[in-house]
Amino acid sequence: LLAVAFAAMTCAAAAQTPKYPDWEGAWVRRSDGVFDATKKPGLAQQPPLTEEYQKVFEKSVADQAAGGQGNNPMSACIPPGMPRMMIGYGVGLEFVIQPKITYVILGEPMMQVRRIFTDGRKHPPEDEMDATFNGHSIGHWEGDTLVVETNNLRGAEDSVFDGWVDVNGSPYSQQAKFTEKIRRVAYDHLQIDMTLEDPKAYTKP
Repeated sequence: LLAVAFAAMTCAAAAQTPKYPDWEGAWVRRSDGVFDATKKPGLAQQPPLTEEYQKVFEKSVADQAAGGQGNNPMSACIPPGMPRMMIGYGVGLEFVIQPKITYVILGEPMMQVRRIFTDGRKHPPEDEMDATFNGHSIGHWEGDTLVVETNNLRGAEDSVFDGWVDVNGSPYSQQAKFTEKIRRVAYDHLQIDMTLEDPKAYTKP
């Protein structure tokens, strides 16, 4: 479980119906969501990788320790994608909430736009979709919390540069599914709790 805190840069004052909480606007990340082998307070444990993906992770870490880039997507000018754009990338995010869709806009330098469909649609069949950096996201509101499920992501099968979960380089496969719970816990505090399920790369969620 990754928990990431954000602080408000600006808060939109646009009128909205009670169904859509007023946390539109630009937010700056206060902390990175990372797995951490040192088990420091507030950080999660080393991720429970399968043997195959543990080797991918260790190879990347060893290369970085030797002064290389490992398999860091950013070293190849590839967008950080999901979930790193949400939890471990050093620029702000902007949320635009509409009745049928929520937009998440990543600021400079790559200007990515992520779409979360909230109109009741389902994920398209796997054979009708091409994997993308941000995947396919559908969401629904549970009170003031936006619950989002994302799949169809480019994983490590596509390229050695694809599929980082966090800034430490924890990998994932194309079987990955991320579930987010996004809510505003205070006026200037937006929280995202994220769970990863990936039976190919991880031994448990």
